[in-house]
Amino acid sequence: MKAERLLILLIFLVAGAAAEELKLDHAGIDPRDAVSIQRGAQVFVNYCLGCHSAEAMRYNRLEELGLTEQQIKDNLMFATDKIGDTMTVAMRRSDAKPWFGVAPPDLSVIARARGADWLYTYLRTFYRDDSRETGWNNLVFPNVGMPHVLYEQQGQQVLALHPGSEGESAVPALVLERPGKLSSDEYDKLTADLVNYLVFISEPARETRIRLGYAVLIFLGVLFVPVYLLKKQYWKDVH
Repeated sequence: MKAERLLILLIFLVAGAAAEELKLDHAGIDPRDAVSIQRGAQVFVNYCLGCHSAEAMRYNRLEELGLTEQQIKDNLMFATDKIGDTMTVAMRRSDAKPWFGVAPPDLSVIARARGADWLYTYLRTFYRDDSRETGWNNLVFPNVGMPHVLYEQQGQQVLALHPGSEGESAVPALVLERPGKLSSDEYDKLTADLVNYLVFISEPARETRIRLGYAVLIFLGVLFVPVYLLKKQYWKDVH
């Protein structure tokens, strides 16, 4: 499993090279915003978990966000009834490959592989492309095999070319051809919450690690004073 995740990370990094020239939008997320992460978890289980697993993430870790076990079972657990299970999908990889061309990757560490800004921009730059089997394409990930699962919320965008400045080529831009259920700002907030959740599952202990790190640094700083004074006292006759 570890080797498989490393391979997925390598594939993501190589595929991401095509998006380097595209300016990424800033996600503006707050990893300490538990409510945002809770909303993102709901989006994930409703729209992502049908195809993508997160096998390094257990449902009971959502209790760290302030959710009770019953709330998790009632609102976020649709694929299992055990709170300690990982976020796996029922779809078999052997079925996924002929359906999508490639088996959807596990998303446990996608935020660490891609970065929050890449994910935020990716989720907002799908557009209609009839030449693709799914009917969708993406500015950040050209010829992506994933359909736009959030199109009902965002609406349908089309790709247009805006004239560049003097001496420069035309710039690709997206135009909202058919509005969705959400306004542009509402959809941006929804995707930011989803990205915040993906950042959380990539390292659920991140905030604990940071707090512990600060505590250790403060302890070492305080300890330095008596140790330094003891060293001076011990070596005073030598010098």
